[in-house]
Amino acid sequence: MMDRGRIRRSWIAAIAFGSFVMGFHGPVAAFPVDGDQTALPAKTELNEDALDKPREVFRSEAGAGGKSHMINLGNLAFSSPGILGSVARQAGMSCSTCHVNGASNAKFFIPKMSTRPGNFDTTGPLFNPKADNFVLDPVRIPSLRGARYLAPYGHDGRTASLRDFVRNVIVGEFAGPEPSPEIVDAIVAYINDIDFLPNPSLGPAGHLAGQVSDAERRGEALFVKPFPHDPRLSCAGCHVPSAAFVDHQQHDVGSGGLFKTPTLRNADFNAPYFHDGRYDSYDQVVAHFDRVFDLGLSAQDRRDLIAYLTAVGDGVQPYERDGAGAVIKEVNDFTLVLGTAISAKDTTIIALAVDTIGSELRELTERYPDRKNTNVAGGGPERALARTALKDLVLTLRRIEMAATEGRFSEAAADYKNYRYLMVAAVPAVLAGAAPWSLFNPEVHDAHYAALRQVLQAKRTAR
Repeated sequence: MMDRGRIRRSWIAAIAFGSFVMGFHGPVAAFPVDGDQTALPAKTELNEDALDKPREVFRSEAGAGGKSHMINLGNLAFSSPGILGSVARQAGMSCSTCHVNGASNAKFFIPKMSTRPGNFDTTGPLFNPKADNFVLDPVRIPSLRGARYLAPYGHDGRTASLRDFVRNVIVGEFAGPEPSPEIVDAIVAYINDIDFLPNPSLGPAGHLAGQVSDAERRGEALFVKPFPHDPRLSCAGCHVPSAAFVDHQQHDVGSGGLFKTPTLRNADFNAPYFHDGRYDSYDQVVAHFDRVFDLGLSAQDRRDLIAYLTAVGDGVQPYERDGAGAVIKEVNDFTLVLGTAISAKDTTIIALAVDTIGSELRELTERYPDRKNTNVAGGGPERALARTALKDLVLTLRRIEMAATEGRFSEAAADYKNYRYLMVAAVPAVLAGAAPWSLFNPEVHDAHYAALRQVLQAKRTAR
């Protein structure tokens, strides 16, 4: 086993040729704030600079359980641009770009493919011209929490099978190559493992429980009350409380066609609302139904319904602060997939894992600004050490892939063992030491992106 002092000295020595390391793998600048100078249209917003990320809850981790190999493989593929078509790969986009930690991305916006933040035209020309229907008809980016309860899939409920839906997203919407059955099954396993955030306000059969306010209780009564002009209808008739607030059916609610009933679980964090994301708030949603179905709601009724929807749509700890620890945790899950693939001599999965993990680590590297960044004061040696440590990991991964490709699996296994040691015994401490001067520090983060925005704005003005 390599001595820790030797590891540290080797990183410090490697600072001198850090530029070579990055050059070897190509430019890896952090994604611009608005997507300018990328494969995507100028003024694209992917919200990749967010400090707070949606919290991801896995069913398999409840109690003393843990995620399986298939779930980790699915998460890895979900996070990999490599399974999508050329435009997405060039832009560094993956499934997780739209569905951050399995949730939605309310700030996602691509000019001429979105009409507002949070929606996206899946039948537009950018990613797969063959799928273009020549109509700008974006749909809201949905959360995948609780997806196993929410069939059929697609806003119009056009696909009964989640497996078929996943394959169509890869091949039909993003022009990716035909995925292997194993990859599709793994992504389905990953999506099915993403749970709703727990909500203490919901008891058995979806009824309100615990400390319920008078407004919430009145709202619940209105929710199950038949509509005045059609007693066959009610809010609860479609959003069935005992069935994750869905009925697995499509309905015309005056929004331009037949669309499936969306869940209200965790909906507080799923704005914008309706299939196309036309509404920003529950107030607007309630007003729509009041108008279209002539419900005759009073101002108090509307407030009560909103109070009820807010209670139903809540969830414990919906967001968590992004940091090196969260990235390392996910990367370690991906690394388990790599280890299994090396043992199985599966060069296809090895290549996918190395590419995905390497991208994650290179992106993490850019969270520690180099010495040329004048917006960050102090911590120069700590930042340099963090960057070099991460670059060394990327080089180790590349050696693993090269060895496996050439059939030298014992060497690949030895490099994998060294990589695992670094990730557990050394890298977390190095990154923690550089944290005060990283983009995970809100003050450093804000100064960095403010300067970046000024640069981008100046470039546009000069054109």
